[in-house]
Amino acid sequence: MNSDLEELYQEVILDHSRRPRNFGELPDAGVRVHGDNPSCGDEIHLAVKFGADGAVEDIRFTGQGCAISQASASLMTMKLKGKSRAEATLLLRAFQDLVTSDVAAAPPSLGDLRLLRGVRKFPQRVKCAILSWRAFEQALQTPSGEAAISTEADS
Repeated sequence: MNSDLEELYQEVILDHSRRPRNFGELPDAGVRVHGDNPSCGDEIHLAVKFGADGAVEDIRFTGQGCAISQASASLMTMKLKGKSRAEATLLLRAFQDLVTSDVAAAPPSLGDLRLLRGVRKFPQRVKCAILSWRAFEQALQTPSGEAAISTEADS
């Protein structure tokens, strides 16, 4: 990364980790997913309210973890709110590809999430960045109620 991009990366990550967006309880959530990363202690409690049409009507999270996990969750909730299931699934796949493979170019649809691309060089950090996304992926597969995921299923 060049120094300007690295500085922007640090600013965005620190901003979202210190002042996470959509952080807090969502009392009328239809689905709640608890996610944890035992290797570093990151935890997330993701709450999603899907609309009658299946779109992400509201999404919030609580939990604790490193700056990368908190920033990723914050950026994710901002990006997914209001998206249809199809759009949300495309963003999920694009983000997973961004942090786990050598994609040539990150899709513009990811916005600031593209700044997390560098974590793929650090396998333990990938788990931090992807924790909230794994929780959301589980939420998409859970009709209602509660579920749990762990990054330990990853290699």
